[in-house]
Amino acid sequence: MTTLDSELLDRVRARLADQSSELSSERVADAMRSEGRLFGDAAVLQVVDTLRRDTLGAGPLETLLRLEGVTDVLVNGPGEVFVDDGGGLRRTEVSFTDDAAVRRLAQRLAASVGRRLDDASPYVDARLRDGTRMHAVLAPLASPGTYMSLRVPARKPLSLDQLVVAGTIDRQGAQLLLDIVRARVAFLVSGGTGSGKTTLLAALLSHLDPRERLVVVEDSSELRPDHPHLVSLQSRQANVEGVGEIGLDVLVRQALRMRPDRLVVGEVRGAEVVDMLAAMNTGHEGSCGTVHANTARDVPARLEALGVAAGLPREAVHSQLAAALQVVVHLRRGHDGIRRVAEVAVLQRQESGLVASLPAITFRVAAAAVIGPGGASLEALLLSDRS
Repeated sequence: MTTLDSELLDRVRARLADQSSELSSERVADAMRSEGRLFGDAAVLQVVDTLRRDTLGAGPLETLLRLEGVTDVLVNGPGEVFVDDGGGLRRTEVSFTDDAAVRRLAQRLAASVGRRLDDASPYVDARLRDGTRMHAVLAPLASPGTYMSLRVPARKPLSLDQLVVAGTIDRQGAQLLLDIVRARVAFLVSGGTGSGKTTLLAALLSHLDPRERLVVVEDSSELRPDHPHLVSLQSRQANVEGVGEIGLDVLVRQALRMRPDRLVVGEVRGAEVVDMLAAMNTGHEGSCGTVHANTARDVPARLEALGVAAGLPREAVHSQLAAALQVVVHLRRGHDGIRRVAEVAVLQRQESGLVASLPAITFRVAAAAVIGPGGASLEALLLSDRS
């Protein structure tokens, strides 16, 4: 659209905002005629379509969010919209007329779930009604224009067989992960943002005994394993008045009263680590979750930082960790965009009293896996369950 078209849209939008009736071609045509100019049917329909996209769904981004395989939609100002559909980020032809249009969309989506986004509160992290996670930062904090990041929840969980076909793990590695899960070993899936942690965990949980009760605690309902006895709890953010927040730490404590066979924490990133480790030390074998970490080796330090921030002494964190968690499954996203299981490690307490992550099996692309110093300990964990 030209600058004149953009200005016209703003004036038509302002006129229609003063009316309470439903948007229609007739109303738009009347508003356009009030500009003192003649417009054809095609121009009226174009304006109607633009205004409807402004007020319904995710506006111009709606078609991208519905594309098969899309996991992320990123807006870097009005002229740059990117998607990730499993092969890395790529730029799309979608654009906005100006930064004001991006700002309006971000504010409308935030308001639809009771969140505030304006000059006084210029950023927001919200979960939309369809489960999409949205983060937005308004200009001038964001330069040159408003930024939006939309994380799309999986429409259907991928099976472990599909992950094998996709190259995430080979058949032998997949069987090893199933053995870990079925042996009721407590484990975490680690990796960076977008590395496939939730996808892999959901696939593994789908293979659990249907008689087991899974209680899943998450910020957003992303873990959707194909399991008949799944109970899902979601955190709640504060409303526009700043009240009503319910964090993961509260939900973990509630989950323990719901008779879980397995407690699953969708993402460990705060004070909930204390309650999660306590739960894993009180008979909830086979509990699991995900955590952000650069490598499997970094997981103990990551959990230590979270536990200390939540008020536990360093020694107490490692004592709890040593008794609670046994295995880390680490994923990494390659330069080709494929998410792969890079390593399985075991957690062991050292003479210093601190817990360290020892590589058990390292997976290599187009090469045989390498057994590491923790390989024997991992085998012993699996054999103890069979004996």
